[in-house]
Amino acid sequence: MRTDKYIVTEVRADKLFPGEPRGLHEVVHSGFTFPTHVAWLDGEVVPGAFYVEAVWVWPGCASERPAAEAHRHDFPEAIGFFGTDFYHPRDLGGEVELWLDGERHVMTQSFVAFVPAGMEHCPLIMRRVERPIFHFAMGLGSRYER
Repeated sequence: MRTDKYIVTEVRADKLFPGEPRGLHEVVHSGFTFPTHVAWLDGEVVPGAFYVEAVWVWPGCASERPAAEAHRHDFPEAIGFFGTDFYHPRDLGGEVELWLDGERHVMTQSFVAFVPAGMEHCPLIMRRVERPIFHFAMGLGSRYER
């Protein structure tokens, strides 16, 4: 059995954020104002897979506008943001506002949040980004749906 079908190295264009640059050349010319998807996996990309995404968030991405509005899923989800200072890996290097079930959390440390199925979460606001932040999310549904 060939197993290379389970390894995904490209992000399908329909999985990118609206307006997200597709290649490094476009990212550099955008002034790093768009997050950059590194990976996207779901049941459409690999049949049987659950939802996973990985995204670089650049200093130019800070905004008062929510990156995601309030929503809920019928599956549990884990949402993580990780700082990139190798000497202080728990320092997020920015400020992320995440709402869980109507409660506001302002995070300045690297973190993972567990969101039970059905819990309203977000808005998600990248208030401050001093250096690149790595974002990772996964949900046990086969598609990312709100």
